Amino acid sequence: MIEGPYFVLVVLAALWCGVAAGVFVAFSTFVMRGLGALPAARGIAAMNSINVAAVNPAFMIVFMGAAVLCAVIAVVTFVLWPDEGTVELLLGCVLYLVGSFGVTVVANIPRNDALAKLAGDEESERAAAQWRTYLSEWARWNHIRGGAAIAASASFVLALT
Repeated sequence: MIEGPYFVLVVLAALWCGVAAGVFVAFSTFVMRGLGALPAARGIAAMNSINVAAVNPAFMIVFMGAAVLCAVIAVVTFVLWPDEGTVELLLGCVLYLVGSFGVTVVANIPRNDALAKLAGDEESERAAAQWRTYLSEWARWNHIRGGAAIAASASFVLALT
């Protein structure tokens, strides 16, 4: 049975993974569509602005906090190896750490960095072509990290039941 401080960690992980999932789902369901409907130069400028604004304490606490919680829960789970919920706990940790945090680091951030290099050249045809590629690739990876965060949150909830 999961109890005490361990219980609190798992509840926080479920909540923070769920909040991160909400951000990713918002981007997948309407933010990227809205940006894609803009002329390329305006879409590029808007997304670059969003990418800068996203690096703020509120979002970083949720995004990085969920990753830290998952790492701590994974270690504690291996040490305590509870009778129930072990598989769900470890699955939730892997889903978030690999599927959300990892995908962000290896797929979304490099695309954001490449998009930032287009600043000042947003009006060119080359930039417009890169924007179209960015939209489809970034959104595809975002769907994956959103789905992984939702699944991680659900895994933590299942571990608690």
